[in-house]
Amino acid sequence: MPNLGKIDAFARETLASDTTGHDYRHVKRVADWAARFYQNDLGEMPADKAAILLAASLLHDTIDDKVVADVPGQIQRVEKLLGQADFSPEAVAEIMDIITHLSYSANLKEHYQLSAIGQYVQDADRIEALGAIGIARAFAYGGAKGRALADPDILPMTDVRDKQAYRKNNGPTVNHFYEKLFKLPALFNTPAGRQEADKRALYMKNFLRTFNEETGLLTDPAFDLDL
Repeated sequence: MPNLGKIDAFARETLASDTTGHDYRHVKRVADWAARFYQNDLGEMPADKAAILLAASLLHDTIDDKVVADVPGQIQRVEKLLGQADFSPEAVAEIMDIITHLSYSANLKEHYQLSAIGQYVQDADRIEALGAIGIARAFAYGGAKGRALADPDILPMTDVRDKQAYRKNNGPTVNHFYEKLFKLPALFNTPAGRQEADKRALYMKNFLRTFNEETGLLTDPAFDLDL
């Protein structure tokens, strides 16, 4: 069996200083949710698939350009690490395919078809952007990037399909709910993931309704939550 301790240690070290919501606890929750979604839909997971799911979950943010500066070099390091951790060449290829293609920005122009395991990891990563934890992570990221909470004079961007434009968008954090987060439930791959996503999206909409009641910052029709 692969040495998952090596993978866990690498993820812990790489993500130790992150303050944007892409930290080690995040990837551990992704691993837990991915396994839970799989088991809810398909039952007990074979050990070889479980190892791929866990490795992909732990490593998916260690190559993210929000976390590391040298993404191509980091991809090479991760691929080498997987070989050193005794994953087969086929498993290494699947894990690398998952972690290089699961992000929202990587799928802006067209939806990339991941393996079955990859779909559960992707849904688990996206579930972390929804609900109470999604709200907390959104504002943590916005704070780390110096973004305003909300601004009635800056409306959400619509139909962003270019990764560079998406990453350069420095609008208020609340706008991110409309530009990305509320779009996520329709993009989920798995039955268990979709069910949890719908529940969490409702929680977030109720939060923004309360936010507007307290601040009056979201009265423009662009912030309508009933669309």
